[in-house]
Amino acid sequence: MTELPIYPLTNEHKMLRDAARDFAQKEIAPIAAEFDESGEFPSETIKKMGELGFMGIEVPEQYGGAGMDSLAYVLALEEICKVDASHGVIMSVNNSLYCHGILKFGTEEQKKKFVTPIASGKAIGAYSLTEPQSGSDAGNMRSTAVRDGNFYILNGRKSWVTSGPVANYFVVFMMTDPTKKQKGVTAFLVDGNSKGLTRGKKEPKLGIRASATSELIFENCKVPAENILGKEGEGFKIAMTVLDAGRIGIATQALGIAEAAYEAARQYAGQREAFGHKIGQFQGTGFKLADMKTRIEASRLLIYNAAIAKEKAKNNNGRYSLEASMAKLFSSETAMYVTHQAVQIHGGMGYSKELPVERYFRDAKITEIYEGTSEIQRLVISRSELGMK
Repeated sequence: MTELPIYPLTNEHKMLRDAARDFAQKEIAPIAAEFDESGEFPSETIKKMGELGFMGIEVPEQYGGAGMDSLAYVLALEEICKVDASHGVIMSVNNSLYCHGILKFGTEEQKKKFVTPIASGKAIGAYSLTEPQSGSDAGNMRSTAVRDGNFYILNGRKSWVTSGPVANYFVVFMMTDPTKKQKGVTAFLVDGNSKGLTRGKKEPKLGIRASATSELIFENCKVPAENILGKEGEGFKIAMTVLDAGRIGIATQALGIAEAAYEAARQYAGQREAFGHKIGQFQGTGFKLADMKTRIEASRLLIYNAAIAKEKAKNNNGRYSLEASMAKLFSSETAMYVTHQAVQIHGGMGYSKELPVERYFRDAKITEIYEGTSEIQRLVISRSELGMK
């Protein structure tokens, strides 16, 4: 990676980045292709990542985390994703979609109970907003939560839940007042062993196949009222706030994928010969590499900028939606561009499972979809620039 003087790194940043790189190369790289092929969840390496502090980088030490900043988070995540995007998205969800929201909106008791085991690597967290008929349109949510004394009764079906089959705890969004649309959504913290909660079918995915994804089915699932995250009716605000952090994570995932594909293509272009020359000497290939490198470094700047904006927002309770959306949009589309070009540079070998570039290509696509599609990111950016809500 390129050291950017505009964002000087502390020794702690560099140590964490190097530790993540070393772990990824030694522990994840040898098994990445195997777990992609089988679709099995990489429980052992995920547990080790937790023990090293990668699952709660921004979580204060009192709750089992590393107590570092947002820039540290993206530096470590980038190294993991560069080797395997499946491990990376599990790490991203635990840090951003799960821990971040509870730290920001949860009570002291909720932080101790629901964050500590996740940040310390003893458990896995998940975030559940999407439903079969409602993705970006959260106001069309049909799952409900009805108050019953000191409990809420949850009913409905959630879909595309990252780590759904294996998670111990969930942040789940339910309608408590359907007449209010978005303002009737409430967030709940749900134990994975709750009676009335079952895991649905595991999704057979194009990419990030070692990251387990499934439905969640709620049938008269009783959740204590004390498990509401924030207040009743604040769920949509919480979901959107948390997604800002999640988008930085997915932007970083995309950056890691793009870097891996670029390095593979650069190496191949310097070795493969055609017509008596290394293919990298041909302008058609050289220009591809130039564009790939430029987009990668532009993505990095946008991600670092969003991470700094996130860090500042911790002090003033502000938002960084614009910075997060720009980073996510550009980086995810860069990942698709770079991986496509990497396959093209490799020619027939790029289409073969003997090399990892076809995996990078498959893994890149989802970054344009989850945590808000590219179309949604453009909507967020344009409305922000036009002063629209």
